[in-house]
Amino acid sequence: MIRPDTLKERLRRGEVTIGAWVNFGTPDSAEILAYMGLDWLVFDTEHGPWSIETVQRMIQATAGTEIVPLVRVAWNDVVMIKRALDIGAYGVVVPWVNNREQAEQAVRATRYAPQGIRGCGPRRVAKYGLEHREYVDAANDLVTVVVQVETQEAIDNLGEICSVDGVDAIFIGPSDLACSLGLGGDKRLPRNLQAIAKILAVGKEHGMPVGIYGLGPEYIEEHIRQGFQFVVLGSDMSFMMHGLRDILTRIGRN
Repeated sequence: MIRPDTLKERLRRGEVTIGAWVNFGTPDSAEILAYMGLDWLVFDTEHGPWSIETVQRMIQATAGTEIVPLVRVAWNDVVMIKRALDIGAYGVVVPWVNNREQAEQAVRATRYAPQGIRGCGPRRVAKYGLEHREYVDAANDLVTVVVQVETQEAIDNLGEICSVDGVDAIFIGPSDLACSLGLGGDKRLPRNLQAIAKILAVGKEHGMPVGIYGLGPEYIEEHIRQGFQFVVLGSDMSFMMHGLRDILTRIGRN
């Protein structure tokens, strides 16, 4: 299970990586996406109605592919982060990180002592004990930590967040950001776009990879040109809706 070339190393090298959000709680959905040539998948337990058992089955469905499984945890919580990693995630996306202290808290939760406070029981990710020592020795350098910047407070403290050792990328959810800025979740309003541009600029200034949930399929190439390195193309849900809408439009039914 231990991969020689981790996502965090690719981000450090300045590579652009692309992936998708998994919203449907079915292994079939995860398996299909894992076959499609993406770099990573994020299993969304912040807004998804899944138990940890469901997420494990979905990650198991991607076994045998090159996909890197990540979990967006529901909160910056040491137990949620530990359980996500133990079932097989190679990294976490942590929501609502607003300052240096919260960023440090997220990193510590992913690290074994003495660098952190992660409990040592890696279970599935260490092949149920068959690779326990190998995994524990490698885990602190293996796990990718992506923190979500989605408030004005986070923007104000972004330089400090970017300086935290162990944060591998910062991530913008445009709708989350717009909602927190009082814009009703309208992600294309000028004020929200200005905030996104500022986050990207500060990230570049600090050499920190920046990710974004694409503003739409038509914006993906632009996001890559702008310098985003962790780009969400969409989700299983949006792919289904866009695909069906395109077919209905072609036959005059939409």
